[in-house]
Amino acid sequence: MLTEQSAATVRATLPAVGAAIGEITERFYDRLFAAHPELLRDLFNRGNQAAGTQRQALAGSIAAFATHLLDHPDRRPDAMLARIAHKHASLGVAPEQYQVVHEHLFAAIVEILGEAVTPEVAAAWDEVYWLMANALIAIEKRLYEESGGPGPRPWEVVERVEETTDVVTFRLRPADGGPVTAFRAGQYVSVGVTLPDGARQIRQYSLTGAPAESVRQFSVKRVHGGATPDGEVSTHLHAHVRPGDVLELSEPYGDLVLDAGDDTPLLLASAGIGVTPMIAMLACLAEGGYQGPVTVVHGDRSPADHALRADHTAYAGKLSDADTHFFYERDAAPGTRTGLVDLTDIAVRPGTRAYLCGPLPFLRAVRAQLIAKGVAPAAIHYEVFGPDLWLAQD
Repeated sequence: MLTEQSAATVRATLPAVGAAIGEITERFYDRLFAAHPELLRDLFNRGNQAAGTQRQALAGSIAAFATHLLDHPDRRPDAMLARIAHKHASLGVAPEQYQVVHEHLFAAIVEILGEAVTPEVAAAWDEVYWLMANALIAIEKRLYEESGGPGPRPWEVVERVEETTDVVTFRLRPADGGPVTAFRAGQYVSVGVTLPDGARQIRQYSLTGAPAESVRQFSVKRVHGGATPDGEVSTHLHAHVRPGDVLELSEPYGDLVLDAGDDTPLLLASAGIGVTPMIAMLACLAEGGYQGPVTVVHGDRSPADHALRADHTAYAGKLSDADTHFFYERDAAPGTRTGLVDLTDIAVRPGTRAYLCGPLPFLRAVRAQLIAKGVAPAAIHYEVFGPDLWLAQD
């Protein structure tokens, strides 16, 4: 909770800071990587930095947090903080790194806003920063305690499955022979690889097996950049990783997790590679003998591009009350639909809890349709791969 004096200052300066937040975060990252080039090489996603999406996500989270403090002074934005903390924990972010960020962020604010940053303004935004940072540090500490601590663990690839021309599934077991802990359906792991230029890059991939399996399983879509470079890590995994190779994996993290302790109606909607967490959720429901109604929705370019389609169909088929709706932009087979995902004529039961994963346009469209059908916004949970720009744009 902000002090009254700081709240007044932040409210007065938020329009100016908000208008300049894009420039501020760009200058921040320039300063940070100049002082600590190892962070770009070994921690931050170089592709997201080149595209500018990480900067947009940081700007959005800061602005959203400050706005929330003003609009809801007695309530912390726990959902937003949890999403960020899970991502940080999967990367092994340490408390002392928040001081490094503070140093370069506030230097960037002064550089961009100049004389407008009076001591009072600096003190107020310093309070905003440390309220957010200390909340994240506390959540990350708890996550580390629950998972056994930060740091990757070596896992050996035992099987590689070509799902589609651009999606490969890797199955791994602990290289140290230790136990495989269960995870919550919907969670992801960070995967670290050393690239030819010596950089250690990290990416997150959803776990696609059942939560209690004795191996870890995740699927990787090769990222074709188009106007931007191809994905570094996905291309490396596709081209070079085979059975017998060893990868570094974090413990499972992620706040988009299945909550199906009762017979609540569920809707699992995905598009493209967003199918991956839904496969784990369906596996969990099928193995647990879930009796509630489940609506399964997926959109893809074509049946041939639908990764894990056999698993998607098989797990849904094991449920006692499931409806499956697959949408394809082309080559739709009998029993499927042509076009983008559209819930118009799909029944959505009262009290439905929805889980969504896919590109932002898909998430926005499906969320709007669900709300129009009477689903409570609080009952709609989502995951977007890469920096979460929802905060930056909503």
